[in-house]
Amino acid sequence: MSRREKRKQQTRQAILEAAIELFSEKGYEKTSIDEIARAAGIGKGTVYTYFTTKKAIIRGFCEYELEQVHAELVRRSNQDTPILEQMVAIYMTEFKQVTRNREFGRLFMREAVFPDDAEVAGNLEVDDKYFQLLFPIIITAKNRGELRAELEPLHICAHFYSLFILIIHAWYTGRVAGEEVEDGMRTLFQQAITGLQPREPHLQPDHPIKQS
Repeated sequence: MSRREKRKQQTRQAILEAAIELFSEKGYEKTSIDEIARAAGIGKGTVYTYFTTKKAIIRGFCEYELEQVHAELVRRSNQDTPILEQMVAIYMTEFKQVTRNREFGRLFMREAVFPDDAEVAGNLEVDDKYFQLLFPIIITAKNRGELRAELEPLHICAHFYSLFILIIHAWYTGRVAGEEVEDGMRTLFQQAITGLQPREPHLQPDHPIKQS
């Protein structure tokens, strides 16, 4: 990586960090781009070079989060790793990123799950990058016989993401303590995977159940 690219990454990260702190302290609506620029130690125009709106900053955090997940996967890369361990690694990395600042986490999850109409296109781009990361893992797991072959990767992603949302909710409401999150996530994911696994031949029904 060139020195210029490294400097650009550092500036982008400084903007994200400043925004996270200010959104948490003052609230999203009351935070201005001017304040973000001052907190990041740069000019207002420089912020606009990287992010045209405050919503774009939140989307930028989504992309940063994906980068962290990808880096964690590369660090643990092993084609033979069971899908359970890979999914726990992915979503624990995401959980730590989202919840490192409690108030920002609330804002981020609202925007990620319920984006404004004007932001849908940008969110879909992030979703596509997310699927590009997860689909190969899911397809490999299907090829290894860990998951049923006829299931769509998109639907399998939905299983894991919905459980991730449940874990986030449980943490925010105090039902699950921080140190219990990984064990809880592993249990829920294991239950989902068990339900998604191929049935043993002797457990397959001999004929379809007829409706009376």
